[in-house]
Amino acid sequence: MIQTVIKRDGRIVGYNEEKIKAAIRKAMLQTEIGEDESLIQKIADRIGITGADRMSVEEIQDRVELELMNSPRKEVAKRYIAYRDQRSIARRAKTRDMFLEIIEAKSNDITRENANMNTDSPAGMMMKFASETTKPFVDDYLLSPEARDAVRNGYLHIHDKDYYPTKSLTCVQHPLDRILKYGFTAGHGESRPAKRIETASIISCISLETAQNEMHGGQAIPAFDFYLAPYVRSSFIEEVKNLEKLTGNDYSHLYNKELDDFIHVELGDMKGEERILQHAINKTVERVHQSMEAFIHNMNTIHSRGGNQVVFSSINYGTDTSAEGRCIIRELLKSTYSGVGNGATAIFPIQIWKKKRGVSYLPEDRNYDLYKLACKVTARRFFPNFVNLDASFNYHEKWNPDDPLRYKYEVATMGCRTRVFENRYGEKTSIGRGNLSFSTINIVRLAIECMAIKDSAERIDRFFHKLDNMLEVTARQLCDRFDFQKTALAKQFPLLMSRLWNGSDKLSGSQTIADVINQGTLGIGFIGLAECLIALTGKHHGESDESQALGLKIVSYMRSKANEFSERYGHNFSILATPAEGLSGKFTSKDRKSFGILPGITDKIYYTNSNHVPVYYHCSPRHKAKIEAPYHELTGGGHIFYVEIDGDATHNPEAIANIVDLMDEYNIGYCSVNHNRNRCMCCGYEDATDDLNVCPKCGSSDIDKLQRITGYLVGTTDRWNNAKLAELNDRIVHK
Repeated sequence: MIQTVIKRDGRIVGYNEEKIKAAIRKAMLQTEIGEDESLIQKIADRIGITGADRMSVEEIQDRVELELMNSPRKEVAKRYIAYRDQRSIARRAKTRDMFLEIIEAKSNDITRENANMNTDSPAGMMMKFASETTKPFVDDYLLSPEARDAVRNGYLHIHDKDYYPTKSLTCVQHPLDRILKYGFTAGHGESRPAKRIETASIISCISLETAQNEMHGGQAIPAFDFYLAPYVRSSFIEEVKNLEKLTGNDYSHLYNKELDDFIHVELGDMKGEERILQHAINKTVERVHQSMEAFIHNMNTIHSRGGNQVVFSSINYGTDTSAEGRCIIRELLKSTYSGVGNGATAIFPIQIWKKKRGVSYLPEDRNYDLYKLACKVTARRFFPNFVNLDASFNYHEKWNPDDPLRYKYEVATMGCRTRVFENRYGEKTSIGRGNLSFSTINIVRLAIECMAIKDSAERIDRFFHKLDNMLEVTARQLCDRFDFQKTALAKQFPLLMSRLWNGSDKLSGSQTIADVINQGTLGIGFIGLAECLIALTGKHHGESDESQALGLKIVSYMRSKANEFSERYGHNFSILATPAEGLSGKFTSKDRKSFGILPGITDKIYYTNSNHVPVYYHCSPRHKAKIEAPYHELTGGGHIFYVEIDGDATHNPEAIANIVDLMDEYNIGYCSVNHNRNRCMCCGYEDATDDLNVCPKCGSSDIDKLQRITGYLVGTTDRWNNAKLAELNDRIVHK
């Protein structure tokens, strides 16, 4: 006797004979004789009684066909078979239509989900075909019923779901010193240790590129200046040795001569050893500059995946005060300022300046001159962004200004905002760790469902009850994914699980990664705090103290639950201020279908990213900082503070420094500044002229605006999805 049924999506439900009877009845009504209730019941009874305890939908339908063929109503069997075929075609039609949209290079939310990918190219098409057909497999076979329902009903979004079956992890902060010192094998061929700055630069690129193919998220270098500094000195020694060969003199005492800085100076009337020393310095600086140029160029041209997709790369720097480290920083910033190709702004790597009092922020600090240069570069090129090592939550008790390895205790971040620092299951550091996976809760939908409750206290209590339930579902889903990821073998990630991930050097290729990945984080994200608050109180947090208090209460509650989950499940849970790109319109679209157009909530086709004040809300940078800053301490998985400034920032680096001052004043963890930058898509010419329509260099009218989509830049808005384009058009200047 049939007890349970396995549905096509993998769910197991109780047997219901009425569904069999309804299908037979539909087929009978398409015949001349019509329905026969007696026969319908007879067939249903026979199938229900003689069937196995558990059967699939297809097996039951096959039995219905046989029963009808053996009955006096064979014409009904034909109608039933035709009906099954039609249903099967209808199910396949969705896949067909989706494939055709990709094939025909249509611009829509499927093909423009990721602005860093060109899905019009053959390789990009292949990636989208694979991505869109993998997601249903995950739904059917890898998600629990509660997680599947939460996703389908618009409460939960599982990021990088198409990579779920690969068991890959999200991101990692590269311990580049291990790579440069020992070399590595990445499955095909091997890299020897670096000896000079040019090699170190190339290996840095290869490390990022290779790991990108082993992971589904971004790649970052946490201390770019510290890691490359030794190769400035080795290259300097090489230049001194070249001069020894040229002159026949012994200058070995200069090899390790203490230098205050590596600054290019014209030789002029210099003589003797002074001239020799400065010549070696000049040649070294030239080599460092070329190496930094090559690094930036490679990170903007090396395709790590199909679809012309370059590496989602980030580099952190700014606190190495040695002459060699300062040389790396200075020449990197100079190269960034000059641009790539025809002077275009480099899209990658996302550069992040480490702001630290006593090191790289105050006028008396050793690296203050480089900080001022960083502000100048940002004013023209959008990068570097700024991470605040002085924020209370970025403090590390082991950090010591005299420690040459102090970078190990400095927080580093990914350009799109991912932050990994605290660690319950290993050393507190950003290095050699990353996020394992993350999922985002639609808190707006939860709030909308409570809007009809008139009593304010009851409405908010009901919201928290719903939020609590969805947090539990999300935590279990992330744990399920972790349990799946940990079964991967180390050999599946040749670089990541040999040189990069902490503890991986102890693994053999045939061992699983279970013993080492728990140092990573499981992120619970949220989107649309502003719309959530409008649904609950009538106003968002930027315009109401009451709403701000409730917003902080909501995110604080999420943070406390993350701490509880960490203890309960034995993982590093964190709360993430989600950087929604493809997700920005997905939740909104579903909520519109369910609830219609709600003013201030679903009247736009996007939800506001995470805890940000809405992009259309007029306020000053200071007000925005005051509102958003408290959320940074609560969102240990990642956060960012954006400011839009007006006009041409190229000659106004002080405007950038003023924003960094707000970081310092309000305890903000990470920030970036957006401003106007036009780009000619024909010749690459750039400027900041308002409403530029014709390129003054080549005469083209194909002018685009260089813009930051979430945490990274995109060279053309042609690849933005509709929701992010709508948000872009709504952005206003903060002044």
